[in-house]
Amino acid sequence: MQAISELRASMPKDIKRFIKFLIVGASSFLVDFGLFNYFHAQGVGTWVAQNLFSSFSSVALFFAERPEVVEQSLSFSVAVVNSFFWNYSWIYREAKNEPVGKKLAQFVIVSGVGLLLGAPIFSGALMITRPMVTTIGLSHPSFNVAGNLALMVRVGVILFWNFYANRKWTYGHVE
Repeated sequence: MQAISELRASMPKDIKRFIKFLIVGASSFLVDFGLFNYFHAQGVGTWVAQNLFSSFSSVALFFAERPEVVEQSLSFSVAVVNSFFWNYSWIYREAKNEPVGKKLAQFVIVSGVGLLLGAPIFSGALMITRPMVTTIGLSHPSFNVAGNLALMVRVGVILFWNFYANRKWTYGHVE
């Protein structure tokens, strides 16, 4: 135990923060994946395309063919709230004296940019994974293997954006 304590004490703060960020990211990943699969099983993306975008035929058609994009956007949004809570209360405790509204706004902006960057990554990965999954016979609608693979690609790429942008902008004042 003493060796672990000494190792932790000698680690630079940003390395410790990145490790915590990975832990928080894992919890947000579980929230994101869990809700994504739940929303997909419930047909939320299809419902949104048919009911909320019905007066915009080209948008409705786009989302009807890609319900995962809606489902992933919704699950991502809930995961952002989870991530903010843990970032603000655990990783960057020193920021607790800052107005929570300002930090939340900055965090949401960084996450929104991450969503904008991640949407084409997710869509592109989905275009690749759908035919692969269909070819090997794993395209069962209740568990969206192609969508989950595409989501893993998006998470892996956007992870670095989120850490860097939040470290520099949202929590840049924290030593």
